Amino acid sequence: MKIIIAGAGEIGYHLAKLLSMEAHDIFVIDQNAQRLNHLNTHIDVFTKKGDAASIQVLKEVGISEADLLVAVTESQNTNLTIAGIGKKLGVKKTIARISNTEYIKTKEINFSDSGIDYMISPEELAANEIEILVNETAFNDKFDFEKGELSVLGAKLSEGSPIIGATVQEINSKFNFDFIVIAIKRDTSNEIVIPRGNSVFELNDQVYFSVPRESLSKIHLLVDKEKIGIKDVMILGGGRIGQKIARRLCGKNLRVKMIESDRNKCFDLSDELKNTLVIHGDGRDIELLEEESLSNMDAFIAVSGNSETNIMTSLVAKSKGVRKTIALVENMNYMDISQSIGIDTLINKKILAASAIFRHVRKGRVLALANLHNVEAEVLEFFVRRNTKITESKIKDLDLPKNSVLGGVVRKGKALMTYGDFTILPGDRAIVFCLPDAISEVEKFFNN
Repeated sequence: MKIIIAGAGEIGYHLAKLLSMEAHDIFVIDQNAQRLNHLNTHIDVFTKKGDAASIQVLKEVGISEADLLVAVTESQNTNLTIAGIGKKLGVKKTIARISNTEYIKTKEINFSDSGIDYMISPEELAANEIEILVNETAFNDKFDFEKGELSVLGAKLSEGSPIIGATVQEINSKFNFDFIVIAIKRDTSNEIVIPRGNSVFELNDQVYFSVPRESLSKIHLLVDKEKIGIKDVMILGGGRIGQKIARRLCGKNLRVKMIESDRNKCFDLSDELKNTLVIHGDGRDIELLEEESLSNMDAFIAVSGNSETNIMTSLVAKSKGVRKTIALVENMNYMDISQSIGIDTLINKKILAASAIFRHVRKGRVLALANLHNVEAEVLEFFVRRNTKITESKIKDLDLPKNSVLGGVVRKGKALMTYGDFTILPGDRAIVFCLPDAISEVEKFFNN
């Protein structure tokens, strides 16, 4: 595919990085020469210095022959303009980054008439992610496939975990419910271990499990973390994401407190969020947090505009015994440190946006795709067709790439675990975990 990305910021950079692994022809347009130089140094893409809203610039990068135009500059209006112009100039499909989610939800206006095929909101994606994580207290990562029939869950192994020191084969024999260990990330390095029968679990490992719906109530036994009910939540920051989260959690009858530093904004928030207790104050003030019963909270969600404040206050919350901590960060370089410093999950809305766009690009070959937090790997869902290599033999005889593992299938609406003697059939929806270098080889098993 020929793909044009307008905007070389963090979303554009991360998207280009993901797409470059798949041999696409990628053109990135930006007016900032320094950003483009950084791209050229790290990724194999074509770059063009200029205004992506310029008809001439779009023509110079061959917009009429392009399959996709992705507008991800910092300006919503600019992105909508670029997408509209690009469509008029002949690009097949357009995606625009927006900040006003009203555009996504409205049914009164058909934006495709203006040349915008798909819109994506980083703030909406972040709110969705946080909502899922709050619901799953024992784990710091969760992705659902086929409406939750099969889930991928991630957790850090603490000292109480009964699987530390055991092998994958041993825990499969010991625990009498279905699950598959699909990945292990060592605390001491960025290495991703694709587990085999003799792989041993270590203290502070980040472990990912593929779990059918009927095992969800038991899987927490492996990580020794009680599945608690969330009732009291404190949110730091009354911006768009904080407001979205507050509305959703209050809608589930949770008790929500919000800390906001802007006094005037507090009055507006109090009017908007009828069921949320809005408190004016500096979230970095530990005495204030203690006065507002931080230690009695079940979850602490830091989504202020300052990454460092979000990280530090989440650490304070963890030290006070809060079971679930989630922090929003802008700097992608922070993403690898969440579990090592004690925060349950770090969220980066720009990575979420790039990953969502990437999933959209891959639609057709792949039904769904999930990018795990802090892990350079993917979980893909394939529809299994007739006469494909994946259906030819039992799992143990397929010779799948070493850097991949099957996490189960959904067959006629029911999740089944893909152990060694299992045979995948046409019509199944298969879940596969794989490292980037194995993706193309894995896809060959599902292509006719």
